[in-house]
Amino acid sequence: MAFPSLCHSQISLKISRTGSDIRVKDSAIRCFNIESVGQQGLAKGMLKCDWSFMGGSRIFFRPRLETFHFYRKNRPRLCASWLGPQLASNAFTWGTVAVLPYYSLMVLAPKAQLTKRSMETSFPYVVLGLLYAYLLYLSWTPDTVRLIFGSKYLLPELSGIAKMFSSEMTLASAWVHLLAVDLFAARQVFMDGLENQIETRHSVSLCLMFCPIGILSHVITKALTHQK
Repeated sequence: MAFPSLCHSQISLKISRTGSDIRVKDSAIRCFNIESVGQQGLAKGMLKCDWSFMGGSRIFFRPRLETFHFYRKNRPRLCASWLGPQLASNAFTWGTVAVLPYYSLMVLAPKAQLTKRSMETSFPYVVLGLLYAYLLYLSWTPDTVRLIFGSKYLLPELSGIAKMFSSEMTLASAWVHLLAVDLFAARQVFMDGLENQIETRHSVSLCLMFCPIGILSHVITKALTHQK
């Protein structure tokens, strides 16, 4: 059934927002198509026909008073889809920046008292450990154990590890893990060099990005130094 367009419709609304009422009465709409209302709209409203000699026949649609609640559509919300990448990116950046001063002291001023005191403190490892634990908590899923120990021998599989590290949060936690372990290894190399009077600046520099190679470099340097 086709419905004609209704002109000069009058609408009376009652809008409630935070306890206060806002009334909009007799708002004229120049053209109102009743097909857009549907059967539910007709059930909630009331059609009224009027006729006059000058204006002809008119049909008025008067909906019942309804209550509407307004919500801010643009209100910012912290959700996992936004928080995950942002937090992972910040942890990656600030974790890297946090360890650079310690490497700089070991390389640029290895014999300074400030460097020695900095290497004796456990503060950076506590901070990195807490950050790592938090990122690990956020990245942990029910499938994490299955991905790590996916083989029938309960050994890690490369395909499962690769799938697990496809998440930015998991990748950020692994990076913080590497930062903490690399810094600890660099400190051990540095302290051993001070004790045995061995040059360690090249080995410490390698520990920043290539920790196993840095340790190997220190072992070779120590062996060559003791042969002299």
